[in-house]
Amino acid sequence: MKIGIGIDTGGTCTDAVAVDLETKKLLAKGKTLTTREDLAIGIGKALDMLPQELIREAALVSLSTTLATNACIEGKGCRAKLVLFGLNDEYLDRLGAREKYSLKRDAVLCVDTHSSADGLQVDEPDWEALFAEHRDWLSDADALSAVELYADYSGAPNEKRFRELAGERTDAKCVVASELTSGVNVLARGATALLNARLFPIVREFVEAAEADFRRRGCTAPVMVVRSDGSLMATDLTLSRPVDTILSGPAASVLAGKGFSDSENYIIVDMGGTSTDVSVVKARKPVTAPEGIRIAGWLTSVRGIMVSPYNLGGDSAIRLVDWTPRLFPRRVRSFCSAAVQWPEIKGKLRQLLREKRYNQFPLQEFFYLVREPENLDHYDEAERRLIDHVRSGPRLLAHLKTEAGIDIYHLNSERLEEEGVIMRIGMTPTDFMHIRGDYLEYDREASVLAARYMLQSMGRAETEEELQRFAEEAYALVEGQIFENLMRIALERQYPAQFGDGLDGQTEFLIRRAWQERDAAGVRLLRSAFATDYTLIGIGAPTHLFLPKVAELMGAECLLPENAEVANAIGALAADLNVEVRVAISQRYDPGRDMTLFIVHAPTGSSSTFNRNEALAYARSQAEEAALAEARRRGAAGEVRVTSRLERQTTAAENGQTLDVGLAVVGEAEVRSS
Repeated sequence: MKIGIGIDTGGTCTDAVAVDLETKKLLAKGKTLTTREDLAIGIGKALDMLPQELIREAALVSLSTTLATNACIEGKGCRAKLVLFGLNDEYLDRLGAREKYSLKRDAVLCVDTHSSADGLQVDEPDWEALFAEHRDWLSDADALSAVELYADYSGAPNEKRFRELAGERTDAKCVVASELTSGVNVLARGATALLNARLFPIVREFVEAAEADFRRRGCTAPVMVVRSDGSLMATDLTLSRPVDTILSGPAASVLAGKGFSDSENYIIVDMGGTSTDVSVVKARKPVTAPEGIRIAGWLTSVRGIMVSPYNLGGDSAIRLVDWTPRLFPRRVRSFCSAAVQWPEIKGKLRQLLREKRYNQFPLQEFFYLVREPENLDHYDEAERRLIDHVRSGPRLLAHLKTEAGIDIYHLNSERLEEEGVIMRIGMTPTDFMHIRGDYLEYDREASVLAARYMLQSMGRAETEEELQRFAEEAYALVEGQIFENLMRIALERQYPAQFGDGLDGQTEFLIRRAWQERDAAGVRLLRSAFATDYTLIGIGAPTHLFLPKVAELMGAECLLPENAEVANAIGALAADLNVEVRVAISQRYDPGRDMTLFIVHAPTGSSSTFNRNEALAYARSQAEEAALAEARRRGAAGEVRVTSRLERQTTAAENGQTLDVGLAVVGEAEVRSS
């Protein structure tokens, strides 16, 4: 028996499974809370639930995670900056870098070099002047990144030289776009490099915690991580390329979904604690993002499965707006789970109830310290005072003024929350699951106390009947969000020309009304209906509570697989290691020699020849060599199958005709995990 251990660390829960890789049989499983303050604790608790002999005998360990996905959605990450060679600030504004790619002006430095588009001539800046002029700007970053116009054709000499000099002159870790991705869109590649730099500490903590735990248990199996395209890479490479994991968890759920259903066409709805990820499988093949993954405003050039994540999970905040409960995208820790760690919060909630401070401001929420900041000098006096106040445990917002002199109505805690220094405890769908009795893993009393304060603030009775009615309203909020987002995603996918940039207000109104009027009786002039022929597959612990009603309104079959709550950990073991490297061949007419010049744009730089066959042979050797080298970097050992294929590169002209713009040789390397 060949045993595989799969781990999935999400924003809320960490799952572990042991699987027979030959028969695909699930041997054991475990689920526990993700401990953001120390990921090793949650990983260790999940592994403790598996038979330890299976861990010791494992032939493969595969990890998937939604931590990078959630960090993008929540706007978290370290302070990172990007140096962009080949464009100036005017071009950056004209191309909409801030709006389309999340390249904010204060995080990007443009260095206006003038290398040739074919990569044969390279222009370098005055390096001494560059570092002297921007010393303060560079030193204010935790991580640096660099991208260069025409890097695919030139071999990215400015990127590489900058990384070398930055390593000598700053303490920041530096990453270059050319080692992460390829393509002609320098802004997408720049966004990829900058996002990669932001994610360094988030993914590093996860990988190092997992590896250390397995080694302590006597497991010597190779540890691999699922990439956004559903393939694997070694953990040491993951530490330098965390951006490749931005859709690791969702990619694993797609791989798991293939084993859950015989349907040709299905939609996977993967609901966790922080976000819900939606992916589409058509004719048994996952729909991919050919131009690069777009996530939370970041338009990257990372290749991967097309996943549409949105802010909705078991730990999404529920607060009052106009004295009515509403869902918020920010993740908070549920009262029920927090009370297990800090039972004293229940006493503070009882005190708040006795004070009868009617307010739709979330006075019932707490702040608590997740981690000590690396450098307190980066924060202002108010932020440092809040950090100091929550060091000894969770602090109720309602009492911050009397306990620490902190005015909650003028307090700006956004930066501390974005950087993961502090977090809130608040009312969530998970709390309402406890109130209804659908999920009773934690402390129901804490959820009830917080819900009673919200009822009190709304002027409603604090009876058990009213609590159950309140919970039903919260469930309907979640179901409505799922329905609206599934409709949005379906429209964007089916009609990209009309809805590729998002839905207009009228369409959103019709979708919202369709949900609101789902149970309406009587005769109506217009009855809204949105439906799908695709099967809905629910993955993640909460989906069985919310997806059936959504599927009913959509007229869709709803499949809730066994072991769906650990599907991502199972899917992590279905991934293989495969690599594609594309080497382009452009051509240019030379009037002096009345011949066509073929330019091969290899990873090491461009070279030219007038002989087409020579160009093809060189491109093929470079593509195969680069694919094999990349496979080795990703952790491939032993024999690797390497092949190559020729592709024609085309583009669409304004009159609709397809134009030939050159050739490309694609090198492929593959290693099966089972």
